[in-house]
Parts: sequence; structure tokens; C-alpha cells
Amino acid sequence: MQTQELESKVFQGEVPHGKEVNSKNKSLKKLRIGDLCARVPVIQGGMGVGVSLSGLASAVANAGGIGIISTAQIGFRDKEFARKPLECNLKAVHQEIQKARALAPKGIIGVNIMVATQHYEEYVKAAVEAGADCIISGAGLPMDLPALTKESHTKIAPIVSSKKALYIIAKYWMKKYNRKPDFIVVEGPLAGGHLGFSREDLNRLTPQIYDEEVKAIIDCAKEMELDAPVIVAGGVYTREDMLHYLEMGASGVQLGTRFVTTKECDASDAYKQAYINASEEDIVIVNSPVGMPGRAIHNAFLDKVKAGERFMRGCRQCIKTCKPATAPYCITEALINAVEGRLDEGLIFCGQNAYRAQRIETVAEIMEEFTL
Repeated sequence: MQTQELESKVFQGEVPHGKEVNSKNKSLKKLRIGDLCARVPVIQGGMGVGVSLSGLASAVANAGGIGIISTAQIGFRDKEFARKPLECNLKAVHQEIQKARALAPKGIIGVNIMVATQHYEEYVKAAVEAGADCIISGAGLPMDLPALTKESHTKIAPIVSSKKALYIIAKYWMKKYNRKPDFIVVEGPLAGGHLGFSREDLNRLTPQIYDEEVKAIIDCAKEMELDAPVIVAGGVYTREDMLHYLEMGASGVQLGTRFVTTKECDASDAYKQAYINASEEDIVIVNSPVGMPGRAIHNAFLDKVKAGERFMRGCRQCIKTCKPATAPYCITEALINAVEGRLDEGLIFCGQNAYRAQRIETVAEIMEEFTL
């Protein structure tokens, strides 16, 4: 369906899930998650280490979306981080949520916490105590997330990549905790960072093929009567991408890569410039030392790793699946180096569309594009 035709249907209220608009400014229907209401149906993806902290999250929240702070090694700037990574991270969870709340007092602020994180339970509890509006959790199945957020106002959402994963999680939550997901994030194979797909799947799954899985997940949510908005992530870059998924029945989209090249992004200017300088051929799939494929920008660091150089200097207690004795490098150190601008010593995670960045934008400009 052409964009103009789809917009016409959106404006006439014919899009699935009752997508309606405000005729005055042609904005799409608000994203409602329980008592939370985002004016623009856009969630900013959580990007670690240090790419999406309070600066980016608060800007997105102020612009009408949902801002997400990544808890992945969130305390890396603390002078005690190398010696006490867990303590520094838990302290920083509170600090970053408080900063974002101060900058966006009326906005929606959430966190992304990977299930594969060591001390996962402690991070979840810290986020709840700090008053996170929502927790989005992937990199594994967040089977016990309802127990960890019990009696709180924090909304919870699993990240899934298949109908099977949603069915397993939702059935378990309802049976053991009498709890349904407050919303669902569907992350496809074009996402950045660690990916929930095998290399074979990444080669096989075209956007067209994966659309069928997205439809199946949306249908599964209906069949299970979850009454939870479905948010599509992974490769979403433009308003047209959003309209495509709204037509399929999604309630909103999640963007990560598009927000990296903004003034408000918490990464260094050099990190942002790496996206702008990248060509499509520079976007590659790497073998992460934590045992997952990941998407990144090709650079000198990756060439050194491929040549057999080893950069393992201590463990920062990040991912459960990492094996420090044999890992070629510490992924925490590599991601910190990159986000702080030492690109030739770091891993530059990105989504498939990173090469499309042409300039530094503002969050407000992007959100306006997704609104008008």
C-alpha cells in the first residue's frame, strides 16, 4: 500500500486496532499502555553501553514518545567501576532515572534490562525502586519478571522474535503469576547490537519473510486475549516504516539506530560520526564474545580481532554467557571505548540502517516526522 493511501486510511480510522488521528495536526493515535499514554506511538530503543541514558531518554519523553535507558553497564563512568561494577551500575540506575525524570517530569521513562545480564534480578528491583514507568526485557526469556515487579506500578514487556517465544512467556506468566504483558516488543533481524537470531536465520529472513512472523505474533496476542499493544522494532527508520506496521495491526514502533545521530544522544560525537561515515557495506555481523551474533560497523578493532589479537583485560561481570578465559576481548571494555570515542579500540554496535544517517538531527525533528 502506498504511503498516501495508507495515510488516508489512517486518517479515516480504517487502520487495524482503531488507529485514529487528530484532524488538526494529523497525528496518529496515542500509544496507551495501561495508565500510560504516549502522544506519539514511538518507543526509543534501549542502547548500551552508554548510548541511551537520561539525556536521550528524556528528550524522547519530552517529545511525546517513550524514552528508554539501557542498564547495560550503566555505571561505567564511575571511578570505582572497574573494582565494583555491580555497585556502580545499581547506583547509576537510580541516578539516570532520576535525571531523566527531572528533565522530563511529564514524560514516560523506562529501562531496558537484558535477561542475560548477571544479577538480572537486582537490576529489575533497582529500576522499580527508582520509579521506572516500564521495563523492557529481552536477550533471553524474562520468565520471572512479574514476580520481580509485583505490587509496583512499573509496566513490563518481553522482547520476542517469534510467535513461539510470545506464547511460552505469556502462558507461563498467566499460569504462574496471573499476569499478562502490559505490552510486547517484537524485535526483527535488522536490529542493532546483540541479535536473537542465528547467522543462518539472519541470512534467510528478509523483511518480507519476517513480516509474516510479525503478523503471527500480533494474531497470537489477539488469540490469547492479552490486550497488550504490540510494538515492532528492528529496522524501523522512517515514518513510512511505522505506517507499514500500523497497517499490519501493530500499535507502535521502537527506534534505536535513528536516535543515535541526534544532538541529545548520550554517545560521543565521534561515535555518532561513525554512523554518518558508514556505508552499507560497512554494516557487518560479528561474533560477540558472549556467544551471540551482533551487528556492528566494521572498523580497525574488528580487523585486529579477526587477525587473532586478544584484548581481554579483566571481567566486568556483564553477561552470563561470557567466558573470560577464552573470550577474545571484553565486550564491556570494547563498547565503552566506542561510546567514549576511541573507535579503533572499540565495538560500534548499530542497526542495519545505520548507513542511512546523513547528519546530526534533533530528537524533536525525528519525532515531528513521526507525528505529522
